[in-house]
Amino acid sequence: MRIVSLFFFAAVTGMVYGQCDRQATEETKHVYMHLLSMQKTGLMFGHQDDLAYGKGWYNQDGRSDVKDVCGDYPAIAGWELGHLELGDAYSLDSVYFSNIRKGIINFYEKGGINTVSWHLNNPLTGGTAWDVSSKEVVASILEGGIKHELFVQYLNRLADFMLSLKTENGTCVPILFRPYHEHTGSWFWWGRNLCTPEQYKQLWRFTVTYLRDNRHVHNLLYAYSTDRFQTEDEYLERYPGDDIIDMLAFDLYDRGPEYAGVLKNCAGIVSRLAAEKGKPAAVSEAGGPIMKTTDWWTRILLETLRPIPLSYVLVWRNPWTHSEQSFGPFKDHPSADDFAKFARDPHTMFYKDIAKEKVYE
Repeated sequence: MRIVSLFFFAAVTGMVYGQCDRQATEETKHVYMHLLSMQKTGLMFGHQDDLAYGKGWYNQDGRSDVKDVCGDYPAIAGWELGHLELGDAYSLDSVYFSNIRKGIINFYEKGGINTVSWHLNNPLTGGTAWDVSSKEVVASILEGGIKHELFVQYLNRLADFMLSLKTENGTCVPILFRPYHEHTGSWFWWGRNLCTPEQYKQLWRFTVTYLRDNRHVHNLLYAYSTDRFQTEDEYLERYPGDDIIDMLAFDLYDRGPEYAGVLKNCAGIVSRLAAEKGKPAAVSEAGGPIMKTTDWWTRILLETLRPIPLSYVLVWRNPWTHSEQSFGPFKDHPSADDFAKFARDPHTMFYKDIAKEKVYE
């Protein structure tokens, strides 16, 4: 069955092909279809924590490093929920969860799209998400494991937060949720060398079914996001199933001269697989040596991705204290002029391109 006929089937039956929650809110279904349709138009740009802080500033309403450079906000706003599971007041990046909630709601009401990552602490050792000292973590939190109840507590805190993302009229804000990412690497406790493929799939399945069926969280779209890979089989080795995944994505940072070729290969594989499954595709994290390679935005990132149907590419955050660790542009950055050119290209889409009449004030 061709994808066009599947879309027709979805239209006449009220179902959204490829979406894993059949009880998803209408607003969530709309964002899902929007992500699919925008792939035919161009490439949306996203930036992590863009509305929370940036180079030399923190928590300034309406401030954005991206806007300072190109006059517009990103189309996709990224947020981080690490330490929410601990019951803390602020994230691992020192952003208050009350401000994250406010920022998510505000950006959605004005026409933007929100995506959330979750670097949750190691529930077995008590260490950070980067604590890979034990290969028993995933096993310990699955049903029957010694830390299962603690993990359920983590999920309940996550569910409470997601359900609290409501506009004044009670609408639940749609979220593109990307947990347990970069699992083809081994730097997180859920990574390749820390659990078996089956354990990873069980972790995903329990997370989705618990949030969806037990806590009735119906405003989430679930993104499966690897790190770099070489083949389709490697990408799908730990894929938990079409019925609990909404988006296919991958993370890839520029670590050397081979980057453009690796990015093209990974993006091509993910885009093709996503099309076959009737799902949107994205580069969910990226970043390059923009302090030195000042034309990275147009010459490498844009020209590599231009011919490949993807919904968006998101670059990582700009710490407010360390400009050399910034993955996005900021005012007077060496790559600022090239980024402005990137933003003006007809293929890239920013906030005003997707929000239309809902211009962010």
